[in-house]
Amino acid sequence: MTRRRRIAVLVGCALVALLTAWYAGTRSPAPVPPPAAGTVRLGPDPGEPVDGYLARLPAGLPTSGGPALALVQFVTEATPAQATAAASGSELITAVFRVPLPRVQTALRFEQLETGTPPDVALANARQRAQQAAAADAGRRSGRPRDVARVEAAALAASDCRCVLALVVAADRAELDELVTRPQVRAVQAAPAGVTARELALAPLLPEQTERADPPPDDGPVPS
Repeated sequence: MTRRRRIAVLVGCALVALLTAWYAGTRSPAPVPPPAAGTVRLGPDPGEPVDGYLARLPAGLPTSGGPALALVQFVTEATPAQATAAASGSELITAVFRVPLPRVQTALRFEQLETGTPPDVALANARQRAQQAAAADAGRRSGRPRDVARVEAAALAASDCRCVLALVVAADRAELDELVTRPQVRAVQAAPAGVTARELALAPLLPEQTERADPPPDDGPVPS
């Protein structure tokens, strides 16, 4: 190959490399996929001793920085008004509803709360959506599950029902420390920094779980 031909080949390769770099630079970056839903668990692990779960929560609270998401778990199911008061000072993100029935397993119903809405109104709207979901379950089920859903729907229809088991809030460290001291609050578990509500898998403690986070019994009669 002559010297002139070698130079032409090198120039051609350089042009191809420049064109490739230019094309790559003009393309839009590949979209970043959203975080996987339900990958960050808040709540005890199945069968975990309750004392051990409660003992590990303080170490997970944020040390500093902006608000973090946290699961505020109540001593017992609260009315919407009680839940709003217990979580005052923080931003309400999600409500977990549960109708307590002795020795009857009932559903955990997760409802996102509207932003820019007064907390009491947002929680009332969420309760109504939970009631509608329970009524829909009663309409498509049969037997014991239908009867349980009917009782749930009837309870959730009341504005003062004791049916708020937990709330997800956004709060900074000082606000979370304040929440922990409130009588209605049993536990506060913070998510790691940067975690979004979509990533959370919520499994709050039930009031009857005092020793281990085991499923409650389901051998009691369903109220009529």
